[in-house]
Amino acid sequence: MTYACRGIRGATTVEENSAKAIVQVTRELLEQIIAHNDVQEADVASAIFSVTPDLDEAFPALAARQLGWHDAALMCCQEIPVPHGVPYCIRVLIHWNTSRSLEEIRHVYIRGAASLRPDRNVPVDPQHH
Repeated sequence: MTYACRGIRGATTVEENSAKAIVQVTRELLEQIIAHNDVQEADVASAIFSVTPDLDEAFPALAARQLGWHDAALMCCQEIPVPHGVPYCIRVLIHWNTSRSLEEIRHVYIRGAASLRPDRNVPVDPQHH
């Protein structure tokens, strides 16, 4: 079986700029990515989280640590403040070692971020609310 490092993208939005809300919706996003792609923590090389400039109360990577991603390299940064961008938005790019092809990877865009990639929307699993 051949493995390659692939990228999984995802995005979500939060209702308010609070640490609790940022970590909670980021965890929901990660749980959906994990469920749709069968991601195992040991296969995650790294993840980059970005937030829009209106979010500064918490690092979204904390949600990954809470899910047990203790060995993966995690980084947070701020998005470019593009006019008319989606506000209160959290994005993630996960670098994942997998045998899946690019076509088999499910990118996840939920909540207000679903408008960023309507072609990539996935139904939200109610178990993860």
